Amino acid sequence: MSRIEKEQDIVLLVDDSPESLGFLTSALELAGVTVLVARSGDAALAIAQRVTPDVMLMDAIMPGLDGFETARRLKAMAPLVHVPIIFMTGLTETEHIVHALESGGVDYLSKPINVDELRARIRVHLANARRAQSARIALDAAGRHLTAFAADGGVLWSTPQATRLLEKAGIDGDGQAEMSRAFAAWKLDAGTVASPGTAFELAIAGAAPLTFAFLGIVGGDEYLFRLAAAQAEGEEDSLRQHFGLTQRESEVLLWIARGKSNRDIGDILGLSPRTVNKHLEQVYTKLGVENRASAAIKAIQALQVTFEL
Repeated sequence: MSRIEKEQDIVLLVDDSPESLGFLTSALELAGVTVLVARSGDAALAIAQRVTPDVMLMDAIMPGLDGFETARRLKAMAPLVHVPIIFMTGLTETEHIVHALESGGVDYLSKPINVDELRARIRVHLANARRAQSARIALDAAGRHLTAFAADGGVLWSTPQATRLLEKAGIDGDGQAEMSRAFAAWKLDAGTVASPGTAFELAIAGAAPLTFAFLGIVGGDEYLFRLAAAQAEGEEDSLRQHFGLTQRESEVLLWIARGKSNRDIGDILGLSPRTVNKHLEQVYTKLGVENRASAAIKAIQALQVTFEL
């Protein structure tokens, strides 16, 4: 028997038929995976709260919670967002297939199940899920401020750096709904073919606004954005012209004047701490100062603002 992907892969098998459960469990265990069995949608939800499977096989028609509603509820659980669900159904009408995919499924198999085809489908979807997860891990490690939306406006994922930036801007809890609404408005305005480089802004409760710059659609259905803090109009230009700074140096100085640490500035501007330090060294030289406190004072004096920074 060929292995699915690797030892200890976990398959959550959801089916109300004892005969199907017995047959499929034996076939999957022979292929080298661990099988968790649920005879109802409620049982599947209970299992998924304790163990995160690598893939889920879902019977479409079950008493109580059917497979479609079970899939929707599973996909609403953060640890399971990227776990593939393969539907198993005797329903072959197009509307049923569409229903399965809209409920969060990535694929479907018609009953009676062909074991070789089942193993092949599982293998493919496990590999795809792992590639997608590896890409996200790489983005996280690179310190990118990225977040992805589903077409309906739901937030699919954010890198840790983006999450910190969102929290600092007050975009958590109810703010997530505001973010989804802002995305939906942008998507409506952008039309069916959104152009990379277009953007929308969002500010919550007087916090510094964030700019969401569109990068493109990935994976067929994920709208990917880069986050950055939006500057108050005119402030950054004023500092740049007054002190002869580059654009990035003036941005760093503005956030120094607002009392942000180097780490905060890196999070806001999408820069590494080392890069922030390099810009800050140039700022000190151009302002003729030796420390951040002196730089902040000179920046505040230069801006001559009438509002609190």
